[in-house]
This record gives sequence, structure tokens and C-alpha cells, in this order.
Amino acid sequence: MHGDLDLRADLEYGSLARLVRTAAERYGPQEAVVEGRNRISYAELGERVERAAAACIAAGVAPGDRVAVWAPNTLDWIVAALGAVTAGAVLVPVNTRFKGAETADVLRRTRARLLFVTGTFLGTSYVASLRRATREGTGTGPLPGLPHLERIVVLAEDAPTDFTAWPEFLAAGASVPAATVRARADSLGPDDPSDIIYTSGTTGHSKGAVITHAQTLRAYALWSELAGLRQGDRYLIVNPFFHTFGYKAGIVACLLRGATMIPQPVFGVETALANIAAERISVLPGPPTLHQQILDHPARALHDLSALRLVVTGAAVVPLQLVERLRSELKISTVLTAYGLSESSGIVTMCRRGDPPEVIASTSGRALPGTEVRVADAAGRPMPSGAAGEVQVRGYHVMSGYFEDPAATARALTPDGWLRTGDVGVLDADGNLRITDRIKDMFIVGGFNAYPAEIEQLLLRHPDIADAAVIGIPDGRLGEVGKVFAVRRAGSALTADGLIAWSRREMANYKVPREVAFVAELPRNASGKVVKRQLREGAR
Repeated sequence: MHGDLDLRADLEYGSLARLVRTAAERYGPQEAVVEGRNRISYAELGERVERAAAACIAAGVAPGDRVAVWAPNTLDWIVAALGAVTAGAVLVPVNTRFKGAETADVLRRTRARLLFVTGTFLGTSYVASLRRATREGTGTGPLPGLPHLERIVVLAEDAPTDFTAWPEFLAAGASVPAATVRARADSLGPDDPSDIIYTSGTTGHSKGAVITHAQTLRAYALWSELAGLRQGDRYLIVNPFFHTFGYKAGIVACLLRGATMIPQPVFGVETALANIAAERISVLPGPPTLHQQILDHPARALHDLSALRLVVTGAAVVPLQLVERLRSELKISTVLTAYGLSESSGIVTMCRRGDPPEVIASTSGRALPGTEVRVADAAGRPMPSGAAGEVQVRGYHVMSGYFEDPAATARALTPDGWLRTGDVGVLDADGNLRITDRIKDMFIVGGFNAYPAEIEQLLLRHPDIADAAVIGIPDGRLGEVGKVFAVRRAGSALTADGLIAWSRREMANYKVPREVAFVAELPRNASGKVVKRQLREGAR
């Protein structure tokens, strides 16, 4: 601890740019990032981030400009993202599961000026998929369909024509004096936006939650304190950086505490086991499915997992048996559950060290210090403990609103500042929150939020589909997966396998329905809405 200011990191640092600089000074020779044979100290990380910030300034990035990153968990992601933020940009992390059209939509709506993109990842050329999605348009930049996007930097040694390779981009920053970078960083204020995290609503249109430097710093200083993250911890970051859990509970938390980041680009249980053993991993947050796979892996006993001491999970129902097995079989001293959403800077409630296992397994813990959580009825009236209602949260970490979407912001935030989460929950007498259902019909596939309305809209683009409704069904490996009830157009011979194969080409993998039922018509109520309750009962 560095005094009382530790829990008000917004006051101590003021911005993420100053956090990076301070971490470089405070933890200088310690390992900051390990990526294969590449081992980067905090001092080196600070230098790399300043070089990336200089390159952003050289490329014309001005304070408040949006800069997007579409890449997996790597050292380059960390450097590019923190460099952009240090240059005063508002970071727009893009989901690596997105296809070109989905990414183009986010870039278009944020009017991003600069995009950092991976080369080829999991056999897919992100550049090619983006080119296909943006062929039409009148823009003069690298992609005609994205007129505001001035430059695309490929995080690789070389890049296609009209794009810039990462080394070339960094080299162009050499003309920008260090004092200029420092001045730009120092001009940032705590209430300036630091990032726009895209989420999806039930309307099927993704919305960007605008979060500030102060909100991020204050919330994740508290997260780090409650979790017990400490200097010298070795943190395997499997949660994707495009998600708050990966970026903020991962990168930002490590910068705050002087922990070592070991990014893992793809979750594979064998890779995770090898990393935990080889790098003496002590901290492993992630969805319950990750921990379940580690516990159940037949080769687990061949790996030394004895350094593991801290697990934080959430994003789904956590079986009590999982908590007990992590403690008894892996001897993990601290297992915690938490709940959050993008609109609340990624965190609402969290268990505390010392909570009994049944509280950790059956609830998501209590409100973050300095914030309020309540359960309200349909009219917005607070409900007593033990009664189910919509979970609502109010506090310093709640977004200012959705980016350039006042109508959606007004639906999400009450006039007196309560965020309507759309989740149904119950508070016990001690203030522990249990999430029981989802107003929004959302389901969670291996830790990823899947929104039926969004998937339904994508399915309706298929020329043979006249109508579609999606629900979540249980899955032993992923927790839940999508099942679609589809109405074929007259004369169509479309098969279930054909629709699933088409879906794999058109949408992120976690959105792809795993089961298809063709029906003559969907059950609808008097107002024309699909009665999903009937579909769920039929699916059971």
C-alpha cells in the first residue's frame, strides 16, 4: 500500500497515462509483461508506451479522437492501447470474435481515426475481412467504406499496400520530442473519457459505454485491493483485452499493483496449464468454464500448479462444488466471485476475502465501496431483501452514457442516476447479490454475453429464413449455447447444418446457434412479440 490514496487512484494518478509513467518509475526493473521469450520490465514498458504515444501524435491523433484495437491478447495490444490513451485518445477495444461487418459498424459509429489490427489470427486475415466489409464508399483513406479511418496499423513486421506496419508506424514517432508526449499526457484530466466499451442491447444494436480515466482508476484500485492482488504476483490474463475483465481487471490492475502480466491470446486448457507451471502463475481470473476445464483435465497432475493463490470468477452461475474443488484440490487460498457490466466500468459487486464458500458460490458478493446496489420492481420502487426484481446500481463508476446515443442512455439511466442493468436479482440481508434471471434474455456462452435479438437480426439476413427466435440452452462445456427456432421461406430446402455453417461465416463464433429447430411459425402474443417462455418450455 502506498497510503490512503491507493483506494482513490483517480486522485493519486488522475489519468491512465500518469499511471503507466508512475508504474515504470515505481516498479522499474520488475517484469511487466512476459510473452514467450520476450520479457519486458516496467521501465521498458513505459518506454514502449511513450514511443507508441509519440507515433500516435505523429499520425495526427488529437485528444478525444477515437482509436480502435482489433487484436488478441499480446504485448503489442498493451503497448498500442496504452500508447493511444497516453496520446489523449479514447480507446475503442474491438471483439476479436467479430467478423469484418461487425467491426466496420463499430469503427463507423465511433468515427475512429486510427485502427491497430492483428495480422492473421486463428487462420483468419482480419485485414481481408475488413476490406470485404468496406468495399463500397467514397472515403479516401485505406478503406472506402470508412471515410473517417485515416490509418490502419497492422501489428506485424509488414503490411499490405495502403496499410502501415507496426515498426514503420513506431519509427515515424521519432520526430516527436519526449516533452511533447509528456505534455499531452499531462493535459489529460480524470473526467476525460478513456475508453468506449461496446456492449449489445436487446434491440440488437451494440452500444458504446463511455468510461472515464477516474472511473477506471478508482474502480480497479478497489478491485485489486478486494482481490488481494499484490506486487510480484504473476497474472495469466486469459480474459480478452477487448473486454473490461481483461483490460481493466487485467492490465490496469497489474499496473496499479506492480504485478507481471502473462497474456494468453487463445484459451486452450493445455496452454494455460503449461503457462501456470512454467511461469509460476499466482493469479488466474476467468469464467467458471476455464477453471472447470483445468480441474477436469486428465494431464493436470503433470503440471506444477502450486503457485496459484487467487482466482476471481463470475459471468455465470458458479457451482459450489467448483469453489470447493479449487480450494481443496488446487489449494487456492482465495476464490472470489464478482458481477459487473460494461455500463458500470465492469464491476458492481464482489465477494470479500474471508466470505464463506457458500456465499462465494451462491452470490456475486456485495456492492463496491462507495456505490449502491438495489433491487427494484417494474415501477422502479426498491424491493425488500429476499424479493426478486431488476438489479440497479448507482455510483462513481456508472457510465456517463452511451456514445452519441441519448435515447438509449435515457432508457438505461434513471433521472436520479440509477443504472438499469436489465438483470433480475435478489439481495440477502447482508447485501449479497444473487443474479437469478436476465430481463434481456441474454445468455452466456463460455464467458461471452450472447444477445438473442442481435443473433436473430443476423439470421434474418439469410435468404431462406423468414422468421427466427433464439434462446439459450444448457451446455456442459460452455455453460449455455444458442438454439434457434427458424421459419423457412416457402420452397426452401435449407437444413440445420446449412444454417449453422452459414452462421459460422456471418457471425462471431459464440453467437452461432448450436441447435436448429425448424417450425411452421413462432408463438407470438397479442402485441406480436415472440413468447420465448413457450420456446424454452419446448426446448426442455
